[in-house]
Amino acid sequence: MKKKSGQAEVLKRVLQCIRPHAPIVLLSLIMAVISVVLTLYLPVLTGQIVDLIIGPGEVDFEAIFGIMHKMAAAILFTALAQWLMNIFNNRIVYRVSSEVRTQAFRKIEILPLGYLDTHSSGEMVSRVIADVDQFSDGLLMGFTQLFTGVVTIVGTLFFMLSVNMRITLVVVVLTPVSLLVANFIAKRTYSMFRKQSETRGEQTALIDEMIGNQKVVQAYGQEAHVQEQFNEVNARLSQYSLRAIFFSSLTNPCTRFVNSLVYTGVGLTGALSVVGGLMSVGQLSAFLSYANQYTKPFNEISGVVTELQNAIACAGRIFELIDAEAEKPDADPAKELPSDPGAVTLNHVSFSYSKETPLIENFNLAVHPGQRVAIVGPTGCGKTTMINLLMRFYDVDGGSISIEGRDIRSLKRSDLRSAYGMVLQDTWLRAGTIRENIAMGRPDATEEEIIQAAKDSHAHSFIRRLPQGYDTVIGENGGNLSQGQKQLLCIARVMLTLPPMLILDEATSSIDTRTEIRIQQAFQKMMQGRTSFIVAHRLSTIQNADVILVMKDGHIIEQGTHQELLEKAGFYANLYNSQFVMPGQV
Repeated sequence: MKKKSGQAEVLKRVLQCIRPHAPIVLLSLIMAVISVVLTLYLPVLTGQIVDLIIGPGEVDFEAIFGIMHKMAAAILFTALAQWLMNIFNNRIVYRVSSEVRTQAFRKIEILPLGYLDTHSSGEMVSRVIADVDQFSDGLLMGFTQLFTGVVTIVGTLFFMLSVNMRITLVVVVLTPVSLLVANFIAKRTYSMFRKQSETRGEQTALIDEMIGNQKVVQAYGQEAHVQEQFNEVNARLSQYSLRAIFFSSLTNPCTRFVNSLVYTGVGLTGALSVVGGLMSVGQLSAFLSYANQYTKPFNEISGVVTELQNAIACAGRIFELIDAEAEKPDADPAKELPSDPGAVTLNHVSFSYSKETPLIENFNLAVHPGQRVAIVGPTGCGKTTMINLLMRFYDVDGGSISIEGRDIRSLKRSDLRSAYGMVLQDTWLRAGTIRENIAMGRPDATEEEIIQAAKDSHAHSFIRRLPQGYDTVIGENGGNLSQGQKQLLCIARVMLTLPPMLILDEATSSIDTRTEIRIQQAFQKMMQGRTSFIVAHRLSTIQNADVILVMKDGHIIEQGTHQELLEKAGFYANLYNSQFVMPGQV
């Protein structure tokens, strides 16, 4: 298992993401410098005005008005620089967050099925949506306040040194205490924000699962149990959040206390300097203003540290997803698949989802072109796993699977999968029209071809009864269509593409018996001349198969036609009789 990213590594990775936007970063930095310099120039002008107010009747109004014009110009240009800086910062942050989210989404598309099977969809959604949002918020605050804060500190030191070096030393000596306090607290907040982010993902996953399976929850009366689960996760999230906020909330008051000491030291030292004639009252007022200006960034940066800790923790989770091992790339150069493939060979195939639990061992099978191969057996024997291996959703651990003598690992996945037409027990429809869902495999299909495929799958009759017929828009995963109607659309999709090989995994499990008989007849017609793999629990649907493979514990224990296997009176015969022989009959 990959080690979790450390804070320094994540920060380095964030800077790598920002590097392509260096020109905009430079412009933002220039605007920050302009803004800070003009802001720091204002106390100088204020001090000059103070020195011009000598006493009653001795005020030089003409010089004061001249200085005020300079102040107005400085304020105007400061506002303009800050506005431009915010525009640049927003552009950097939202481009970076958009790129990171795009990288995460692209990675999800190429992740092996094994990763998706072991990570909840809600948790991954939380990383791509919530964590990226938190990351962008923290990054924006970091750019906006960190830039100006650092420039302000440097600029203020320069201006203070130009006025009085001795008082500047008082400020410089006391200020590191503030940094030490902020650093001490920051180290303890990162782990809390990390746990907060992880628990938030866990909570999102639970909510996503419950919303998607609310019927099951209510049907089995699990509301109280689910509520307990949610309360437990919610309590942990609350605990981690409170700890993170508690530690981070200490930063600001602690640094403010240190900064107050700095201001006090400047005031006392400056007052003594004025009494000793080393500086004017106006210079002291400017210096006190600089003391505030100098300490203010430390307060802001200490506040930013909290957001940055959260942002870095969220970024770490995003980068873990982006860095997850993708499925093995296609062979280069990849072999071409014949235009009409049909011969499939499994040679000493071994596979298991977990190394501790062997599933398929030393599996051998030779399928001739056009053969109809049925795979039966008890739940968990490896039937659907065989389909996953044929489609290369998983790669074999040992042995090989070949089509027309070509190892499927030497082919492009897209070529391999386009050679199969799949109808699964679990339907998948996307948001769009009925027509778009049927034509998914052949977007260039004509209206007549789409309608004919719907007729062949017996979906045409219910489609005509929909409000807009084939133009009816359905939601994700079929919306309000029944499970049987959704499966008919999936069957129509395969009948439209007519691929050279077929995989039918409980393809008629959600369809009424009368419609099933018709679809089986359509399947028989479609399977003529096509290599077909049929996974079935209802043995009545596979009696016409050319060969039936009986699997148990990842091995083929029986093989033959329906009649041959019944005559053997073995495992298959027992399965068949358990479905069709009435209790009490022999």
